[in-house]
Amino acid sequence: MKFGFDNDKYIKIQSEHIKERIAQFQGKLYLELGGKLFDDHHASRVLPGFQPDSKLRMLQQLSDSAEIVIVISAIDIEKNKIRQDLGITYDEDVLRLRTEFMNRGFLVGAVVITHYNGQGSADAYRHRLENMGIKAYYHYTIEGYPNNVNLIDSDEGFGKDDYVETTRPLVIVTAPGPGSGKMAVCLSQLYNEHKRGVEAGYAKFETFPVWNLPLRHPVNIAYEAATADLNDVNMIDPFHMEAYEKVAINYNRDVEIFPVLNAIFEGIYGECPYKSPTDMGVNMVGFCISDDDVCKEASNQEIIRRYYTALNKLANGACNEAEVNKIQLLFKQAKIGTDHRKCTVEAKRRLEESGVPSSAIELQDGTIITASSSPLLGTCASLLLNATKHLAGIDHDVKLIPQDLIEPIQMTKVEYLGGKNPRLHTDEVLVALSVLSQTDDRCRRALAMLPQLKGCQAHTTVMLSEVDQKIFKKLGIGLSSDPVHKNKM
Repeated sequence: MKFGFDNDKYIKIQSEHIKERIAQFQGKLYLELGGKLFDDHHASRVLPGFQPDSKLRMLQQLSDSAEIVIVISAIDIEKNKIRQDLGITYDEDVLRLRTEFMNRGFLVGAVVITHYNGQGSADAYRHRLENMGIKAYYHYTIEGYPNNVNLIDSDEGFGKDDYVETTRPLVIVTAPGPGSGKMAVCLSQLYNEHKRGVEAGYAKFETFPVWNLPLRHPVNIAYEAATADLNDVNMIDPFHMEAYEKVAINYNRDVEIFPVLNAIFEGIYGECPYKSPTDMGVNMVGFCISDDDVCKEASNQEIIRRYYTALNKLANGACNEAEVNKIQLLFKQAKIGTDHRKCTVEAKRRLEESGVPSSAIELQDGTIITASSSPLLGTCASLLLNATKHLAGIDHDVKLIPQDLIEPIQMTKVEYLGGKNPRLHTDEVLVALSVLSQTDDRCRRALAMLPQLKGCQAHTTVMLSEVDQKIFKKLGIGLSSDPVHKNKM
């Protein structure tokens, strides 16, 4: 796998930069942590070499001086909002995050329930947390937030919030997802710390967009594609340009909110320590790109994948055409199209030849492997077998899984379990290979090739089952699919 990002350098200089920011504010910093901490797969896809848990490993360099506050909105508790990538509610994810942090040696000081307005579900959740020995606090809805600065910076605004007791120089404020109120928690704490004679600081740790890459760099365009449903727009930070006459990239929400933040800081301290929203950030990712061309290509692949994801959501009624149209515009900015994705082109070619659902994968050396569905195997199951056989040097005509082993599995699926599709999925093929590997050296060799599929790109001409999608994700394969249901093929 070609790397374009120096992960060791990132862990080193990012932790050092955060230490410098703590020192800037008399030894007390509230750090708003945006994006995913444990499993930032978007960053690892667009910056090959970035490990999904890099931010966590970086923060572990600071664990002795850090504590974590987890934020959840009472509105999300009330709605039972679900984190789509994990399939669990936000309130359950708070507990998962707390356990993950503690298992890695972090102090988790408290949970803050924001947007509180007397919701019974929030009261029940707080009671549950306290029964578990977890400190829980309420931060209230403030009328006119964030524009009513006079009310916000008062005892009826931030002063009404529960003061979250913290003991360490670095307080990391994170949440299960966006819109939880992380920034408001940080600012409320600054107000309440100030009342207690502590001049704490605030900074924002968010990976994208990358402030010191060009506006139209594919890495930044890929971020817009990833947030097309939110309609985020990257832009040149006008406040940074005015203050320093230098170009820095930010996005619309941070630029729009900065005048309000500036006023809130002035209300607390008499002046704002920052001249631009970019100043508030501590992101050092842009300094750790070791091969720009590799990151550009990886990001272009991500933009195309996001396009197909939006098409699939549209086909399932899960989004509107605006999200698809937004990414189509990004294609023009990146000067790419779907034919830039080689596996997409080859999968469609195989479909034209076979007339049945087909797929293709581009291996790390550029080799393209294709497959089609058959009465025995789904196209993705066939693709995994074809790819691993090629990597293991096994002749394509060799049948690793004999038909007399596949047929009993099919009968179980259809006759006993009531399934409608007798073809084996990817997980079933891998289990069969695992069983056979005990006595068949070729199956063992094929299985041993699975790690080499990490970072490869694949495309299917039909939308996949959840099972197949999860297997490709676990293997680290970048997947895209045409918005076609199998029953329409």
